[in-house]
Amino acid sequence: MINSAKNNNRASQPATSHPLVRFSRTRTAWALLTVGSLALLLIALYYQYVQGYAPCVMCVYQRAALGGVILAGILGWLAPGNMVTSNVALAGWFGASAEGFLLAREHVGYQLNPSPFHQCSTVAEFPAWLQLEIWWPAVFYPSGDCSSIDWQWLGLTMPQWLMGVFAVLTALAAVFIVVRLAGMKR
Repeated sequence: MINSAKNNNRASQPATSHPLVRFSRTRTAWALLTVGSLALLLIALYYQYVQGYAPCVMCVYQRAALGGVILAGILGWLAPGNMVTSNVALAGWFGASAEGFLLAREHVGYQLNPSPFHQCSTVAEFPAWLQLEIWWPAVFYPSGDCSSIDWQWLGLTMPQWLMGVFAVLTALAAVFIVVRLAGMKR
């Protein structure tokens, strides 16, 4: 009788009682995403301004994708308990990190398969309503070559590392989405 009462209490608890659902709705989760992504952007700027590596157009696009993750993180951080805001932030996080992964993968292709017939542009082509290379050239103005490999660590180039970073960010966002959807169906 006691066991059935405990089971009934568990069944009647709200779906948000799952630890991952609760964590996905905390300021801590969004702060970790925001601060971690901002740290990656600052590392990129360190390599540009201290180490002297010129960013190519693909690097700049990946920075923009990282900026999207940062903005989504800030949005989630500001209102983690608001269902609509938090879900919009989660969708933004997933979309920006998935796009970052695709951009990094394309960049790796330029590096590993250099060809005069397969080159990236030398000019950033942001939409007219979001001309980041004009508004913030210190971060988004491309001046390097996509196919050059200037830096490696543990045998991987910077875009290969970013592929991994964006893959992890995309997977984490997907896990949070699945956990929230599963929690809603309960």
